[in-house]
Amino acid sequence: MRSLLYNSLIYHSTTRFPSQFAKDSTGFPPLLNRNISRRITCRSMSCSSESPSPTLRTVTISYYELKDKDADVSLKIEEGFGPNGLGILSITDVPDFPSLRRKLLCLSARLAALPEDVKKELEDPQSRYNFGWSHGKEQLESGKPDLLKGSFYANPLLDVPTKDAFLIQRYASYCGANIWPQAALPELEVAFKALGKVIFDVGLLVAYHCDRYVSRGMKMQKDEGLEQTLLRSRCHKGRLLYYFPAQLSNHEENGDSMSSWCGWHTDHGSLTGLTCGLFKRNGVEVSCPDSAAGLYIRTRSGEIVKAIFGEDEIAYQIGETTEILSQGYLCATPHCVRAPKGKEASGVDRSTFALFMQPDWDEKLNFPKDVHIHKELIPPNGSLTFGEYSEMLLDKYYHKKT
Repeated sequence: MRSLLYNSLIYHSTTRFPSQFAKDSTGFPPLLNRNISRRITCRSMSCSSESPSPTLRTVTISYYELKDKDADVSLKIEEGFGPNGLGILSITDVPDFPSLRRKLLCLSARLAALPEDVKKELEDPQSRYNFGWSHGKEQLESGKPDLLKGSFYANPLLDVPTKDAFLIQRYASYCGANIWPQAALPELEVAFKALGKVIFDVGLLVAYHCDRYVSRGMKMQKDEGLEQTLLRSRCHKGRLLYYFPAQLSNHEENGDSMSSWCGWHTDHGSLTGLTCGLFKRNGVEVSCPDSAAGLYIRTRSGEIVKAIFGEDEIAYQIGETTEILSQGYLCATPHCVRAPKGKEASGVDRSTFALFMQPDWDEKLNFPKDVHIHKELIPPNGSLTFGEYSEMLLDKYYHKKT
């Protein structure tokens, strides 16, 4: 098994960092550029009676700059992913992305509208619904089943990650095979794989520049960086999400919660690629009916801000395993999604897509002494494979294996 850790994940008293990476009182290296506040604004929140949260535009990097491996984008990497950042940045000007995004997201409503018996055939209980169609299997923060959205999961790069029967049984959520609605909706497979591949390829470029940034502060072997970890993984998983049209009763019950569409969580993988949501009413695309709706992030200081990025941009968020392997130079942040509310939101649905780029199931995670994420699950100074780590989290948020 390969190690996920850079060589100096375990701290040594003799470790020395360049002066620009000297750590502050929090134990993390400070930002090289501290002008983040210039992008924070308080926007009017329609259909919202509470005080508005600050709205922050994600740090952006042009695709053409990103693909130049000699370009120095470390300031932006740190500003977006560093200890004082939001754990998110977005990539602009990605060729073909806008059309691929629209093509896939427009299929989500058709998928959700398939007959129940057809969708039943797309379910995979053995993987705890981490392949194929899933609806009502995940729990909300209240403990109730999540009936607000449906999901379709698939690996956009590998239809069959492995044929090893033991692994398929042991790590069914990663080692299982894709389930496509080949008869009912054949377009889905083509669109899903095309968008997933673009987000993955751009994500590898992001990972390359993350490695360059981290390597300035700590030693790392060539094959232990984020880029190589993702390249050799067979675990990547795409999730097409469809939020069913909201009714007024839904708003009365769930609208006051900031996490009404997706509960507070931190991604446990390495890097998550996100598309901007697509809203429709009766099949016709509309603007988001409530400016208070969207992605909210809790900062390291405990402040909650709304993060926004353009519909033609791919956003990337740091996951927990990257925070672990980078020794805190790259940081994951808790986030949630707030549903629109009010009369204007009635009858509006939403579609979006996420690609979870993550280590292989047999990559070894060596945890440091001090862990602030999932303390109840992770042994101090212990080690788990990514597959074992993931199974523990699935046990927490889904039904345990029987």
